[in-house]
Amino acid sequence: MISLSMRDRIIKEVANGMMKISVFAKVSGVSIKTLRYYDELGLLRPAHVDEQSGYRYYSEEQLLTVKRIASYKEQGFTLEQLKAFFDEDIGTDVVKNKLADKMTELRHAMQTLQLQLAEVNSRMSRLEPSEAGDSAGFIRIREVPSQLAASIRDQAPRSQLCLLLDEITKYATSYGEEEASQLTILWHDPGSENADIADIEVAIPITRDIPVNGRVRVDYLPMLQSAASLVHRCDPYGYSCPVAPELKAWISSQGLVQSDREPIREIYLTSDKDIYGKKRPAELLIPLQGNAL
Repeated sequence: MISLSMRDRIIKEVANGMMKISVFAKVSGVSIKTLRYYDELGLLRPAHVDEQSGYRYYSEEQLLTVKRIASYKEQGFTLEQLKAFFDEDIGTDVVKNKLADKMTELRHAMQTLQLQLAEVNSRMSRLEPSEAGDSAGFIRIREVPSQLAASIRDQAPRSQLCLLLDEITKYATSYGEEEASQLTILWHDPGSENADIADIEVAIPITRDIPVNGRVRVDYLPMLQSAASLVHRCDPYGYSCPVAPELKAWISSQGLVQSDREPIREIYLTSDKDIYGKKRPAELLIPLQGNAL
């Protein structure tokens, strides 16, 4: 709100036909910093600058320029774009072309926003079914169905796990497969968890047969009749599962026996782009001997 003293000052300066920048800022609703920036761009130069004091003075008529700038900005024009509208000799055809260009620009921006909105909505829907799997510490025994998958198996440092996951994801998506949420890691050497080099297989579910090469194979991951399952939250940047000892201890306490015919599996329950926070939901699966269900 303008104080009484400032109001009197405004009335006095307007009556004199010139306003200092501080008064013009109050009257126009534009900050002093913005007015100086308009001056730098050549959009709104002061009507008069005192050579001795350097004070900037604005005229009453220049309020119209402020209103025009605000109007063009509401249409989406940048300050650089709207400068042309102040040219004295600008023709109607030029104005129409510039307005048409802005309409095209705004349509493209709307399309981008629609795509972003659809992606956010898609992520919201993917979060809903995963909420049940977000609870850490839930152990059960379940059957794991067979799944067609593309996979890479390699003897590699554990630190390269992320590279392998990225490689198999890019390979599958290059053949039109969607980036799956449930990437699977198969640890083929459970007895050497502390070794740097590991026998690792990474797999991504696919909907159809896709070409193979010397590194990528396509096959069905075997069905597991029964496996001990532990849903937990794991470090997305880690390359080993810290809850494996806990699940193995539970298996032993239940009088069950880990199978030596199938590798331990870890399934990421969300895709890489759906990680929020420091950890991602995952399921550790240790195959069991016989049918424990």
